[in-house]
Amino acid sequence: MDIVKNYNRSKNGKYVGFIILILLFLSLYYSAESEELAQEQGRFSEDEIFLLARQWNPKSDPTEYLVSEKFDGVRAQWDGKNLYFRSGKIIVAPKWFLERLPKVHLDGELWMGRRRFDEVSAAVRKDIPDNEQWKEIKYMIFELPFAKGDFESRVTMIEDIVKATQWDQLVVVEQFSVDNPEELLLKLKDITAKGAEGLMLHRKNAMYMTGRADALFKYKLIYDAEATIIGYTDGKGKYEGKVGAFVVESEHGIVFKIGSGLSDNVRENPPPIGSMITYSYNGYTKNGLPRFPRYIRVYAQH
Repeated sequence: MDIVKNYNRSKNGKYVGFIILILLFLSLYYSAESEELAQEQGRFSEDEIFLLARQWNPKSDPTEYLVSEKFDGVRAQWDGKNLYFRSGKIIVAPKWFLERLPKVHLDGELWMGRRRFDEVSAAVRKDIPDNEQWKEIKYMIFELPFAKGDFESRVTMIEDIVKATQWDQLVVVEQFSVDNPEELLLKLKDITAKGAEGLMLHRKNAMYMTGRADALFKYKLIYDAEATIIGYTDGKGKYEGKVGAFVVESEHGIVFKIGSGLSDNVRENPPPIGSMITYSYNGYTKNGLPRFPRYIRVYAQH
């Protein structure tokens, strides 16, 4: 009987060991699958690794902030190995471009020049990068993720890193100070007249942080934001049979209509319900609705 018991224990032990090996294999397999899926769908949400800007109040005191141009490019963060969109998806850049970047975290804008957003947006979203297009793209650096020290200190670090890299496609974003709101507004009007999108204000003593915080602000003569399409209105007159306006919901839950800025093609083939779009507006009405909202484009989330 003891021999039988010992045999059964040994036999059961073999089964248990076999089951453990199977479970270990499955866990490794699905872990790899999850990793691949994370690369395809995005590893993180934008507020997990990116500092996002709030709207600047024109009456606020700008003296505690460093000011820079707001570039109309594609936001990208470099982790020393890959470039990422705000959605967390990997940007497929040429090998030669990636090899020139330093092995430190960087945050900035992939930029071709003022009023060339559509060009750079299309270029960086190709599955097979176009070398000639990427030769025109500059990586404008304005932040050093996870670095210690306040923003002023990080700007100095960025300048040192870019200088050591010695590559004209890696550029430090120029930062400057102003003395009062009036001077800031004059700077905004001047740079906007030259084709810039607007200004950014970053609090000088801010430590590195992510999400939408009171450390970073955008200042524009015309503001823009995102909203989700939840319906349409029917067109009238020359727009009969087409979309008259989008019914949208803002990120704050405000529902309103956008009829301006819709081309004939967009009215005939509107983005599907659930799509996120970018729109411009001129402040708010007394009822809290965006004033003169105008459709710009489908939101380029990745």
